[in-house]
Amino acid sequence: MKIQLLIATDDCDYAEHLSNILAGEHADAIEVSVCSCHENLHEHLDSREFDVALLEASMIESADMQSIHLPLLLWPEDGNAPNIPGEIKKIRKYQRISSMVSSMLELYAREQAAESGSCLKRALITAVWSPVGGAGKTTVALAHSAGKASGGKQVMYLNLEPFSSVSAYFSEAGKSVSAVFEMLEAGKGNIKMLIRGIRLQDNASEITYFCRPDNFDDMNILTAENIAALIGACSEVTDELVIDMSSACDERTRKVFELADRILLVTDTTQTAQIKYSQFASQHNIFQRIKNKAALVANKGAMVNGSLVDEVICLPLVQSPDAVAVYKTLSAIVANQCHPSVRH
Repeated sequence: MKIQLLIATDDCDYAEHLSNILAGEHADAIEVSVCSCHENLHEHLDSREFDVALLEASMIESADMQSIHLPLLLWPEDGNAPNIPGEIKKIRKYQRISSMVSSMLELYAREQAAESGSCLKRALITAVWSPVGGAGKTTVALAHSAGKASGGKQVMYLNLEPFSSVSAYFSEAGKSVSAVFEMLEAGKGNIKMLIRGIRLQDNASEITYFCRPDNFDDMNILTAENIAALIGACSEVTDELVIDMSSACDERTRKVFELADRILLVTDTTQTAQIKYSQFASQHNIFQRIKNKAALVANKGAMVNGSLVDEVICLPLVQSPDAVAVYKTLSAIVANQCHPSVRH
């Protein structure tokens, strides 16, 4: 579903610039109409309804608000906001357009009713998990994401760790993923639209991602049903969804495994990692349910027994203090899933 957006301003240069950017960079989410005079505004609102309207103060008196679901005042911030009747929310006129789009979609998502029913999954979902911390789960998840993105796929990276390491890899100049968690808990609003609004894209890798939660509890209190709703919404707005999981093996982990198309089980050279993986594979009934879609990732040059799974992906040890350089170095190897697996 695309948002039907109306830009109503007599600042023609601004309207042209804004509409061109939206049409070029946000065409998947927004369909834009522009009007620059009162007569033209009447014609637009008489003929159709709009989800969102960005209105200059001079245009508001002429606007039929019955035809606009969410009217927003374009506020230039060069003085006090004009005295506008009603409770029309305002949005800064002069700001980065990506930030404006994020704020606009978030406001609209919160106004919308919760979506009912389940939609067809669009994305291929890859879950990355390890029974031990420090084995390189995040590195593998990002390497896989970068490899898929370099192949032309739209890839979303979703970090579900209780303590997120997103800021070590990406800029966090955006809204926290906690906004999505709040909507999940409330059970109202359009989650998919909010995700479109707050997701960011790394220009170097082209991976889309979310800023870390505001605090630990925001992630910790999510239920398995919340996680399922989050994954479902994310999978509808991307080609590939890569989920970086915690090392827990709880109800939420089971739900992610159930929804995933592919599971990368990560181990490394340490004895602890090897023992815990062996115990999980030989003693836990979950493994029997997932082994047909699981691959073992032997990270950091680990030598492993791959007899319990059909595929083993062996990654070399990459020594660098730069975490970004490590995952980018490994990306081609991890993402090259169509080649035969290397076995030990």
